[in-house]
Formats: sequence, structure tokens, C-alpha cells
Amino acid sequence: MVSVDRDRLVETASAMIDVHSFTGDEQGMAELMVSLYEPMGLHVQWQQVEDGRANALGIWEGAGGGPSLMFNGHMDTSYSGREPWLRDVPGFQPHAFVDGGRLYGLGISNMKGALACYVEAVRALQDAGVRLRGDVLIAAVCGEIEKTQYGDATGAQYRGYAAGTRYLVSHGGVADMCLLGEPTEGKVVLGHFGALWLRIRVHGNFIHTAFSEGRRGENSILRMHDVLAAVQEWIPQWEDDASNAYRGAKAIVNVGAVEGGFGWRVSRTPHHTDLFLDVRVPPTKPMGAARREMLEMVRGLATRFPEYGVEGEVYVTAPGAEIDEGHELVAAIDAAHEQVFGEKPGRDVTRWFSDASALTRYGVPTVNYGTSTGLMDVARGENLDIDGLVRTAEVYARVAMGVCGVG
Repeated sequence: MVSVDRDRLVETASAMIDVHSFTGDEQGMAELMVSLYEPMGLHVQWQQVEDGRANALGIWEGAGGGPSLMFNGHMDTSYSGREPWLRDVPGFQPHAFVDGGRLYGLGISNMKGALACYVEAVRALQDAGVRLRGDVLIAAVCGEIEKTQYGDATGAQYRGYAAGTRYLVSHGGVADMCLLGEPTEGKVVLGHFGALWLRIRVHGNFIHTAFSEGRRGENSILRMHDVLAAVQEWIPQWEDDASNAYRGAKAIVNVGAVEGGFGWRVSRTPHHTDLFLDVRVPPTKPMGAARREMLEMVRGLATRFPEYGVEGEVYVTAPGAEIDEGHELVAAIDAAHEQVFGEKPGRDVTRWFSDASALTRYGVPTVNYGTSTGLMDVARGENLDIDGLVRTAEVYARVAMGVCGVG
């Protein structure tokens, strides 16, 4: 009988919260993971991705003759907690606390809670004297959060989008299949969209305010107003296109940023203004095809506004991922979830990115399945129900028995 130790799980998750691990500064968290692996007898593989950043891979070796299972989770947090709008919110700080049966703290929902569940699942199996045939790998990785270097935003804190998992899979971190515990509300995510980021630039004349009378039409910010209106006309075409849908979920586009001009010198009209789009792409559409379609759209804008010097640049292409519903890992999750929760899990498709993108392209079929998203309490921040964590850890332990084999 596999039994999850609730107090130990909370202690582990709290220790993880207490380690600051914003993107680019994950090494302390990797060191904590190693300190957890070693007493469990896991073989440790330290992967130094770059200065101050590492992956911590722990391998519980099986007796042989069974498939291997990876538990994969990112250590970096979406926020640092130092942002002016978050620094006074307790649940967005790297300090764990329990209140009302919930565990609060930066990163608990995305996704230190899952990392703690992986560790506790293996501990529970070991406590029960279970001997698996296949290996179980716990891969704690850096650099998953959806961000990238661009312009002046350079450095490790901007290197996300599977930076750690791409290193992982090219340096021995592979398995027959992977369970990725991103928060999914207990649903099995059979596929998720990918992301394409597009910059659209509009040019204009660099003119002193004193000499701009009658020349507003040459101002790149005002020109971008026209281009943005045209982009807003195009967005429903992308979102409503059946070829961009996946398992009943439509694509989506976000206008993420606009940059133009100089706040310190508004006595000049800006020589160019940029518009940034996040275009979600179904896993069934090759990124090359999506890129071609985006740049065709930009060429259409250039034709429509010939004096604006419209140009485009694709600077992120992070493919989606999917897994066949008939895969044995899906069946194992279904069975384990039903045993623990009393009913089979639902299905879902998400439009967020995960490291399943890199894993599946390296031949590791991956399912996203985890606990609640820990929907934010505006006053208190990230949090998860402790009972939900306990049950999720038990599901993970049962999945490992189901796919790796016992004996």
C-alpha cells in the first residue's frame, strides 16, 4: 500500500518555495533538488546549463525490464516577487506559509508543487518497499517560462522557452515517456498550442516638434495606429481558421507590446514604432508554415500602406505538443486518477506552452497532468490546496507503478 506523507510533502514544497529561483537564477534550487535526491539513493546527474543555472536530474534505477518514466518540472518562477505590483503580496514571495489548508508562496502552483509531488511519490514507493522494473527520472530544469531575449533585454533572466529541457534531452535526460505536472486542474492535457512571436515595424521621419506642423502623417506612432487597426481586422481570420484549431480549441492572438519614441526626448517624432504579437499555433501546423503565413500577412500590410515601410520579423517559434490518446501513459494516468479520486480525469487542450514541446521533438511522448492552477487570491498570491497535492503525489506514484512495472 503506497501512502503519501502529508507533512513531509508540505515540508518539501515549503523548502522549495523558500529558495528564490527566478528565471536565470535557478542554481540554488537545483542544489536543493540534489540534496533531496541523495538521501533517496537516486543517481544524480548535474547539468550546468550556464553560469548560475543548472538542471538537476535524479534517477531511481529500476531492476530492469521495464519502460522508463520521467517526471519533468521547471524550477524557474514566472515572477521574482520584487515587481512593484507584487512585492506586497505574500503569496508572491519566496516564503512559504500555510493557511486554511492551503500552501502559499512564490512558484507553488507553477510549478514547485509538482516537483515536490515527484519527490514524495518516489519516497512513498520506497517506503512501501516497491521495486520498479523501469527507471524513474526526476528532471528539475531551468528556463521554461515563456520569455526570450530581445533588443536590450538580454541575459539569463530572459532565456526561457525550454532552455533547460533542450539542454536536458541533448545530455542524457531522456526516457520512454514523460509526465509533466504543469497545473491542469487534474485534467489530462493531450495537446497544447505553440507560440510564434512576431514584430511588425512601421517607419517614419525623425522630426523636431517645431518643424512637424502638417507632417503628422509621417509620425511612426500615428502610422502604427492604422497598422494596428488592420492587424485587428486580421486577428479573427487567424483565430477562426479551422486549420488553426486543435481538438475543438481555437487559436488565439495577443497584442503583447508596442514600442516607439523616446520618453526622455518627446521633442522628436520616432523614426520607427514596433508592434509585438503572440500568435498561438496548433501542434498540427508546422512552425515553418506558420512563419510563412505571418510574413505573408506583413507583406499584405506593406502593400496596403506603401509609404509606411512596414516590415516583419519572427523571433520566437516554440512548437506545440501532442500525444495520442491511446498511449499507455494516458491509460496509466486515467487508472491512477480514478483510483485516487474516484472518477476518471477529464481531457483538455491548453494554449499555454510547456516543455513537452522539446521533449516530444526528442522522441519522449509527454502528458501534461497536474493539480490546480492555484488561481490567484489577489491579496495573497500563489497557493495550492494541500489535500490536492497529497492526492496528486499518490497519482504520480501509481502511474510510476503502472508504466514501469513492479517486481
